[in-house]
Amino acid sequence: MTKISSLQDPLDLLIDWARAGQPCAMATVTSTWGSSPRPAGSMMAVCANGRIEGSVSGGCVEGAVIEEARTVMDTGRPVALSYGVSSDEAWAVGLACGGLLDVYVTAIRTPGHPQGTLDLELLETVAAKRHARVPVIMATELATGRTRLLYRDAAPPGPQPDNGLETKLHARAAEVFATGRSLRLEDDTGQALWFLHLVPMQPRLLVVGAVHIAQVLAPMAQTTGFDVTVVDPRTQLATAERFPGITLHTDWPDEAMAQMGVDNQTAIVTLTHDAKLDDPTLHYALGSDAFYIGALGSRKTQASRVKRLGDAGFTPAQIARIHGPVGLAIGAVGAAEIALSILAEIVAVRHDRPLGRVSGWA
Repeated sequence: MTKISSLQDPLDLLIDWARAGQPCAMATVTSTWGSSPRPAGSMMAVCANGRIEGSVSGGCVEGAVIEEARTVMDTGRPVALSYGVSSDEAWAVGLACGGLLDVYVTAIRTPGHPQGTLDLELLETVAAKRHARVPVIMATELATGRTRLLYRDAAPPGPQPDNGLETKLHARAAEVFATGRSLRLEDDTGQALWFLHLVPMQPRLLVVGAVHIAQVLAPMAQTTGFDVTVVDPRTQLATAERFPGITLHTDWPDEAMAQMGVDNQTAIVTLTHDAKLDDPTLHYALGSDAFYIGALGSRKTQASRVKRLGDAGFTPAQIARIHGPVGLAIGAVGAAEIALSILAEIVAVRHDRPLGRVSGWA
């Protein structure tokens, strides 16, 4: 019987399984059309002992992909799969939602299982770069399964003896880094040659203020995939007993954020109601690449905050980055509902959905 583990990262699990000597494979969505439920770059890890983690379709074709992965683990040869409603087995292993989906499955190569095409050491490098929050692309030649790593700051190649394919590959990689979306490189006939998989950094949430709402928001965000840190210099509030399993930082907020670094996969929420903590947080956040900045408080509190920031020299355009009052206007009452409204707004902004642009407070 297939054993489905608790929610963990597919890439990290693949590395663990391969290090333990288990044959394993990675299935990756390389392209979608229509209403396919998972975007390009979505991963599923499959182990020969029956364990799986991740998803390529939300459940529609996972069973069929797992069977293909077992064959790939045996032979070492990668396989490109396509699914859609036109399949002869549309309702069994196809996408009844009407979408189309391409999946690429490759086995992990280790000393004990040398037939694979995706090298364990390469995966370990990717995991280390992701942990260091360095963007990296896994570029896979689909015909062979050969994979190499591309970095944002890599120098563009010079003239190549391959009719410009290397130049096209790097140009496509620049597009992937710019858009944040994994893409394929195709030839002039539309034949897919390479898949450029932008390995996503884990989204991060920095919560300033170890208050009651934070006690609900932190584990809720963690459940949805965020790496969460609660920042509060008030050590009587920022305790492991109040925030089990959550990273705590007890320096002053702007100092803590300077130490951690803030990138474009970071959301910042301040919940303190205290200008002594809120203002240094917002001053730092507005100079950062954070994709979301939120501040708890009433309309009156927000108006006072806006005035202070204006007096401090911030422009209206800069101040407009702040979501305040924080969260979607869903009529939230109590810590749990307020936390839900905040997290929902963060997710909407991260995915550039309309609710992230118009919260309902106006």
